[in-house]
Amino acid sequence: MLNIQDLHVSYGAIGAIKGISFHVPSRSIVTLIGANGAGKTTTLRTISGLLRAVSGTVTFQGKDITNRPPHEIVRLGVCQSPEGRMIFPGLSVRENLMMGAYLRKDRAEIEKDLEYNFSIFPRLKERLKQAGGTLSGGEQQMLAIARALMSRPHLLLLDEPSLGIAPLLVKLIFEKIQEINRDLGTTILLVEQNAHMALGIASYAYVLETGEVTLEGPAAELASNEEVQKAYLGM
Repeated sequence: MLNIQDLHVSYGAIGAIKGISFHVPSRSIVTLIGANGAGKTTTLRTISGLLRAVSGTVTFQGKDITNRPPHEIVRLGVCQSPEGRMIFPGLSVRENLMMGAYLRKDRAEIEKDLEYNFSIFPRLKERLKQAGGTLSGGEQQMLAIARALMSRPHLLLLDEPSLGIAPLLVKLIFEKIQEINRDLGTTILLVEQNAHMALGIASYAYVLETGEVTLEGPAAELASNEEVQKAYLGM
């Protein structure tokens, strides 16, 4: 579904991504793990069109989407739940969700998708008229994921869904990510510092270090790799 080839991204003169290549098969969960500053968020933002690639290609379902405007990329079927959630604090939960469906015109299907989101995140239904900014961190993360789902993405980009959330809710969020992948067949590219959780739900994983892929393989294999255990799993 997604193919990244020799991607280079810079912030001014500083190279943030240095020629990475990876692919994400249809209906899979693939994770990028790595320390702070490894280039994980930069990679997602470049796929989404929020950052420009210096060189290399981003191909989605056979189409070159490198450096296309973000709204075009969303229209093609790629949507991101960003790091820090970035919900609209002054809008209600419902209004936040409807912002996710901004490019859609199929009203009946939008209502169906709202109901699906309420089935996996019942708390959002309970807080439908509440301002997004008054939700807890975990609830805001649910809202950010649900808002992205309202665009009906083929590829869902999740950036640090566990960040700043209580451990019990982290477990719930990761269960829901698996559910979305299983129920909807949505392909998921997951960026996550909690390597233990990420490797537990992904089928394949890439390790990023200072803008380069240093290791890759089936997630279960990387989870038992001594180097990964020492660096990322606290073993």
